[in-house]
Amino acid sequence: MTTMTNASVREFKMPDVGEGLTEAEILKWYVQPGDTVTDGQVVCEVETAKAAVELPIPYDGVVRSLHFPEGTTVDVGTSIIAVEVAGGAAPPQQEAPAVPAPAAEPEKPAEQPAARQPVLVGYGVATSSTRRRPRKQAPDTAARQAASAVQSELNGHGAAPVTPPAPVTPAAPAQRPLAKPPVRKLAKDLGVDLATVTPTGPDGVITREDVHAAVAAAQAPEQAAPADRPAAPAASAPDRPAAPVSYDSARETRVPVKGVRKATAAAMVGSAFTAPHVTEFVTVDVTRTMKLVEELKQDKEFAGLRVNPLLLIAKALLVAIRRNPDINASWDEAAQEIVVKHYVNLGIAAATPRGLIVPNIKDAHAKTLPELAASLGELVSTAREGKTSPSAMQGGTVTITNVGVFGVDTGTPLLNPGESAILAVGAIKPQPWVHKGKVKPRQVTTLALSFDHRLVDGELGSKVLADVAAVLEQPKRLITWA
Repeated sequence: MTTMTNASVREFKMPDVGEGLTEAEILKWYVQPGDTVTDGQVVCEVETAKAAVELPIPYDGVVRSLHFPEGTTVDVGTSIIAVEVAGGAAPPQQEAPAVPAPAAEPEKPAEQPAARQPVLVGYGVATSSTRRRPRKQAPDTAARQAASAVQSELNGHGAAPVTPPAPVTPAAPAQRPLAKPPVRKLAKDLGVDLATVTPTGPDGVITREDVHAAVAAAQAPEQAAPADRPAAPAASAPDRPAAPVSYDSARETRVPVKGVRKATAAAMVGSAFTAPHVTEFVTVDVTRTMKLVEELKQDKEFAGLRVNPLLLIAKALLVAIRRNPDINASWDEAAQEIVVKHYVNLGIAAATPRGLIVPNIKDAHAKTLPELAASLGELVSTAREGKTSPSAMQGGTVTITNVGVFGVDTGTPLLNPGESAILAVGAIKPQPWVHKGKVKPRQVTTLALSFDHRLVDGELGSKVLADVAAVLEQPKRLITWA
């Protein structure tokens, strides 16, 4: 390992690489203890609930230790790697636990902020001097002063001294147990009261292990049978099935639910039980659209671009949204408002090895057909490589899911949270169809539009779906309706 004079050690903490994410799994380390790293060098790859992200180190130095092995899920803000850097005293920690100020201590004048050091996006800023607000004192001081004033007044008039009643000091409110959001959720899911848990973390913070220990301690008395009583027969066991201690690995495979799949499951459950879904279907002849796709592939303007039916379906949906803008909205439950978006961030559902993700094309409504083709190609290739950034999956307004690539005729898709509509595209295949009074083989597909019935009624949903079908049946409407 390289020796450094006057060196210090910096702890690099797991950053929040998305918006409000609380944890990430370390997928792969690119460095080992003893390796030299430079500012901006990628040291590991992590998977959040939204995507896989590479983390760069924000300084030069030599790796001293890796705190967690690959495959470990780490809370945001936890140190994951120690790097020995050249310099004097060790740098300040990225964050320190706040300590309440004593009640008698007067507030100090605000200090001038120090010069802000440059930071990398997603790694936070330098620690401020913010402290917790002093707790309110028991309101007996004012009561004593009032009683003293009354006593003085009475004594001045010769009245008998009156002894004021002893003030009743209210019980101090119980301090809220210290725990991170993921630990609080774990305790809630397991039915554990955090006030009864003994903390073992630094500064009295309750950890995951503390919660599991509390559960084990609560279950121990139930599992221990009295010595003077025979064990109950199997038939009288509780209705709750016990978790299997082991399983046949040759016949079963257990996959932990985490990362993208865990986030997808939570989002879909929330969507299914929050928004009242309605799905409408239409079967349409897309023979002319398929011919247009072949023509565009030969067009020089689309050279090197990905041209397929999804491109024209996306454009058809954008045209339908322009004609029916109220479909491009969301429901704000807290404010009890319908938020109509004047832009379209078009989501495209993509199946990846890590699960289903829905990145979106920002401002798709403002793109020309070649620009839309370029954005679609980039979106798909990035998703397949597992390099989709969290920002690319945020802010979507409406989504397309192409189940037809799997040979499926149609489906009833669930809405992405925060969106009001999603279009499912079925397989395009030859079918007998009445065309110009005769039954002929035509290229046919089935479209399914799911929408949030709180803000999209049957009329609006039907108009949007009919417009998409009309454009795909007669692609020249892309010009006449533009």
